[in-house]
Amino acid sequence: MTTVPDRSRIRLPGISSRAYEHPADRSALVALRKLTGFDTILKNLAGLFNDRALRLMFLASAVRASPDQFPDLHQALMDSCYILDVPRVPELYISQNPIVNAMALGSDKPFIVLNSGIVELMDPEEIRFVIGHELGHVLSGHTVYNTMLFYLVALANRLALVPFAWVGLKAVIWALEEWHRKSEMSCDRAGLLATQDVEAARRALMKLAGGRRLAELSSNEFHRQAREYDAVPDVRESLLKLLQLQGTTHPFAVVRFATLDRWAAEGEYQAILAGNYPRREDDADASVGEEFRAAAKSYQDSWNRSADPLIGAVRGVANGAAGAGSKLFNRFTGNDRRDSDD
Repeated sequence: MTTVPDRSRIRLPGISSRAYEHPADRSALVALRKLTGFDTILKNLAGLFNDRALRLMFLASAVRASPDQFPDLHQALMDSCYILDVPRVPELYISQNPIVNAMALGSDKPFIVLNSGIVELMDPEEIRFVIGHELGHVLSGHTVYNTMLFYLVALANRLALVPFAWVGLKAVIWALEEWHRKSEMSCDRAGLLATQDVEAARRALMKLAGGRRLAELSSNEFHRQAREYDAVPDVRESLLKLLQLQGTTHPFAVVRFATLDRWAAEGEYQAILAGNYPRREDDADASVGEEFRAAAKSYQDSWNRSADPLIGAVRGVANGAAGAGSKLFNRFTGNDRRDSDD
């Protein structure tokens, strides 16, 4: 496998998914991976029937990319796997579906599905961003934890008539949905690392919101939309924003656009391209407490940047709660010296 001949990209050998994961996503994943045997049990449960059924369905009803079928998409997949140093190249299927969507499915042997709607919408660099995004899900193992969310939502629907059971489970689901939204931001970063073209990433996210007429789109104006969405005029609209998030697993388009653009500009992206990133070989040594504190700081920074009136009103309380939560977590992770020394 080689990088594309028309433009050199930097390969990232041994890169850990921790390099691009949003702190809130990363802290949850590191904690879950520390639970001995958890991944194995969940993968076995998810893969026993679902993986086989899903792959058979797409094998029968979609087109599998190869050097002879959708060769450009196949080459983009191979290039992206080379750049992100993916241990095992997943299969790529193109499904005849006008809905603009892409997904990574399966837990034991993940594979990627691109709907024809998104293939027709994106140019080659933008589709590379999309493929890199889905490879990010594969590298992070998100498909395993998405299975948990799927089953919990199904259970919540069954318990809807049992008030107290439903409320407790719903709180867990809300937390998992928040994690899932952060995982999407993680994989936008993976997509950018795969294409290493900030403008292509911007275009792809704008097209997801507004369609193919790129000449009618402006990244500066889309940034203004993001700022206006953040700085709504009063608390009533802030509450509406919170309510609109319930039941969603993806951040809104302007939020994804502004968040990825900020990450690309603030230095972490360039540091990764320069070779300064965590390696997979060190994943076992990752500290749960350190990742938890990084997640808390990420939320604090987000609150401090925000012009949302509701966040402004409760910023002090929220920052205090994050700090208290970090201290409480450290108390329960006393076996980690790096945490207990703080």
